[in-house]
Amino acid sequence: MILIHDIAVPPLPEAERRAILEKKLRRFAGGALPAWRIFRRSVDARKKDDIHYVYTLALEGLDEKAESRLLRRAKGFKVERTETVRYELPESGAESLKHGPLIVGAGPAGLFAAWVLAKAGFRPLILEQGAPVEERDRDVEAFWKGGPLKPWSNVQFGEGGAGTFSDGKLNTGIRDPEGRIGEVLRVFADCGADPSVCYDAKPHIGTDVLKKVVRNMRERITAMGGSFRFHARMTDIICKENVLTAVRVKDTVTGEEKEIPASVLILALGHSARETFLRLHEQGVAMEPKPFAVGVRIEHPQELIDRIQYGAAKPENLPPADYKLTAKAADGRGVYSFCMCPGGQVVNASSEEGRLCVNGMSRHARDGRNANAALVVQVGPEDFAGGDVFAGLRFQRACEEAAYRLAKGRIPVQRFADFAEAVRKAEGAGETESKAEPEDEAPLTVLPDTCGAWARADVASALPVFVRKAILEAMPQFDRRMPGYASPEALIDGFEGRTSSPVRIPRDEGGESNIRGLYPAGEGAGYAGGITSAAVDGMKQAEKIIRRFALPDEA
Repeated sequence: MILIHDIAVPPLPEAERRAILEKKLRRFAGGALPAWRIFRRSVDARKKDDIHYVYTLALEGLDEKAESRLLRRAKGFKVERTETVRYELPESGAESLKHGPLIVGAGPAGLFAAWVLAKAGFRPLILEQGAPVEERDRDVEAFWKGGPLKPWSNVQFGEGGAGTFSDGKLNTGIRDPEGRIGEVLRVFADCGADPSVCYDAKPHIGTDVLKKVVRNMRERITAMGGSFRFHARMTDIICKENVLTAVRVKDTVTGEEKEIPASVLILALGHSARETFLRLHEQGVAMEPKPFAVGVRIEHPQELIDRIQYGAAKPENLPPADYKLTAKAADGRGVYSFCMCPGGQVVNASSEEGRLCVNGMSRHARDGRNANAALVVQVGPEDFAGGDVFAGLRFQRACEEAAYRLAKGRIPVQRFADFAEAVRKAEGAGETESKAEPEDEAPLTVLPDTCGAWARADVASALPVFVRKAILEAMPQFDRRMPGYASPEALIDGFEGRTSSPVRIPRDEGGESNIRGLYPAGEGAGYAGGITSAAVDGMKQAEKIIRRFALPDEA
C-alpha cells in the first residue's frame, strides 16, 4: 500500500474537494486515476487566513512493480510504502471449555468481546442489567421530561453503555499495531455509522446514529451465534476453590432469579456499576482504588468557539470547532477538558436516586447552539477519606448528593462570573457548605442547552474546595490559549464525576482476575477511557479466551 500524505485542500463542498483530490492523484499517477481511498482527514486551523483540510490517501491493490513505478514519480508528494494492517482472529486453543462464554455488560467492551467471540464460533451469551437500546431510549427521554429515574435503564445503564448518550466520540490515544482500532471503526461503519469514522482524525458517530448502530451490532452478533438477555442483572458469582462455576442472575423486571453455569466470564461492567463492584468485592474479587477526575461542564455558544478557533470569518464547509485544553493548578494537579461536545447538550446522566451527575452529548449533525465540555481535576486515593478500596466511590456519591440538593434534582447552572466570585468569597470566609440558591441573579445571556430540567444554583459550593480552586486557577491559562474562553457569561453546570471508574480489578497476563475464569474488561475494570479503548480491551480479553480454549461442547 502507498500512502500519500499532507495533501492540502481548501474548505470547499465535499464533491469539489474530491475533484481536487482526483486531479492531484492523476498528476501523481501520470494520467490514469488509480484506485484510492481516504486514509485520514483532519482540519488545519493554525493560520486563520489559511484554514484547510489535510488528507492522507491510500492506494491499494497494486503489485510491487506498479508501486515502485509510482514511487519513482513521487516528486512533489510526500509518500510512504507500508503494509496494510488487517485485523485477524487468533487460532483457538486446545483446553476444554464446558460452557460457552458469558459476558456481563453490553457497553463497547462487552459488545466487541461478543463480536470477536461470536465471529470465532464461541456463541457468547451477553447479560445486560439494562434495557435494549430502543426501550432504553424511551426511558431516558421520559426521565429528561420529568419522569421517574429507572435504576437499570438510564444514561449509564443499558445496551450500548454510557457512551451511547455522549456523542459517540471514537478518537483514542492508545497504540494498536494489530489493527484492532481499524476493526472497531470498520464494524461501526458497517453497522450504520458514517464511513468517515474510518478516516477522520477525530471521528464521532453522534448519539442519534449510535443508537441505531448498537441495535445493528446486536443483530449481527445474534446472526453469528451470540445471544442477549436484557434486564438480567448479575447479583452473585459462584465459585469452587476460587474457580468460577456459575453466576446468579436476577430479572430486574420480574424479580425472578436463576443460576447460569459458567466456565469463563468477561466482566464488562462500565464505570458506574457501583453496587456490582461492592458485591463482587464482598465475594472475594480483588480490587484496588485508582485515580480519576471530577469537576463540571462548561457551556459556550458554539459560534464563540468557532470564532476563537477559525477566526471572525469562519469558512463554510468546516465542522463545528472543538478544543482540547490542559492546565496545572497551583497545587500541581492537572486540570483538563474532557469529552468536548461541539453543538451539543449537557445531559442529566444520573443513575441513582438522590444523586445527580451530568455528561455531554452531541447528535451526528452537531447543530446545537452551544458547545460544552467537562472541565475536570485529577483526584486520587490520597484525596478520599477512609483510604479503602471504595473511598473514591463514596467521594463521587457525596459530590452527586450535594449537586442534587442544590437544584432539587435538576441540573444546577451558574454563570462563570458568579462561579468565580463564589469560589473567592468561600475561600475568604472559609465556607464549605452548599447553598440552595445563587447570590447573583444577573440575567443569563447564554441560555443552557440541556437534556433534563435545569435551575440556577451555586455550583461552586457543591464541589470540594480543592476542585473548585483548581478549576478557577486553570481558567486564565485556558483563556490565554483560547482568548474569550473565560467569558463571564459562560455557564458552569455540575456535577461531572463519571470520567472513569474509581476502582481497578487487577488481572494477570492471561487476562484473569484472582478468581479463575473471571476476565475483567473495559472502563469499569479500570483498563479503558472511552468507547474505542474499551472496545479494544474487550477484544483483547476475548482473544485470550479464544487462544486458550477449544470451541465449547455446546457450540
